[in-house]
Amino acid sequence: MTLSVSFEVFPPKSGEGLDDLRSTVRRLHAVGADFVSVTYGAGGAGRERSMAAIAAVRAEGLDVAGHLTCVGQPRVDIDGVIDAYGALGVSRIVALRGDPPAGVEAPYEAHVDGYQRTADLVAAIKRRGTFDITVSAYPERHPQSPSDDHDIAVLADKVAAGADRATTQMFFDNAHYLRYRDRVDARGIDIPIIPGIFPIHCFATVARFAARCGASIPERIARRFSGLDGNEEATRIVAADVAASQIAELTEHGVDAVHMYTLNRADLAIRVCLQLDLPGLVTAVA
Repeated sequence: MTLSVSFEVFPPKSGEGLDDLRSTVRRLHAVGADFVSVTYGAGGAGRERSMAAIAAVRAEGLDVAGHLTCVGQPRVDIDGVIDAYGALGVSRIVALRGDPPAGVEAPYEAHVDGYQRTADLVAAIKRRGTFDITVSAYPERHPQSPSDDHDIAVLADKVAAGADRATTQMFFDNAHYLRYRDRVDARGIDIPIIPGIFPIHCFATVARFAARCGASIPERIARRFSGLDGNEEATRIVAADVAASQIAELTEHGVDAVHMYTLNRADLAIRVCLQLDLPGLVTAVA
């Protein structure tokens, strides 16, 4: 099976960082990246950096998806970003509600003049251009969702508004993804549900982040990182094996595309790709 692999990167804070990002993108391109998505700051923070990063990705000849969030912004500002993406030649947008700057524990409040829900944002993007729109999905349920049924209903609203595909929040137990995919199918939602894969570059850091996002890490995986604190090379070896094994198992269940959250760490993302050794991935040195 040919596997499509895409990657998420974030905008650097400096011109030197932008050069590093270009190098990262070139290396991801060399291992067969389908496209790269560029994150967008909460409430529109760092918009200029996001635009510069998108331009840098496109300059390397790679397709790019620009992120866009509802939180903290009036409709007029969001519409301006949509139009700017179109002017840059961006054909993909990742449409997200976004979380308050205080984090996922704070209650979400829509901007009084903004788009109230992700579905409203999706509909606006569809009105303003011809974009392929990705939305989010949650195999273990969004931390603020009251039930699994509510979670699926939110996804259904986003699809009805025009979403073309969904990428999941990180998960580390494929059973969660497979059960979620079954629930989506049972609801009659007919879009690709792309697994979001998060290589564990530092177990303690990723475990804290996962807990805030409502994503569990199985004990069998935690054991593999036990005793590796401070040993970066050993951690990378285990992290690449864990992520590659997770992806390989997903392909056995018919998954033909994954999206990898890189944190701009090309070495680890490339190790995962090389370990997969699937058709469509070009041999490169990590």
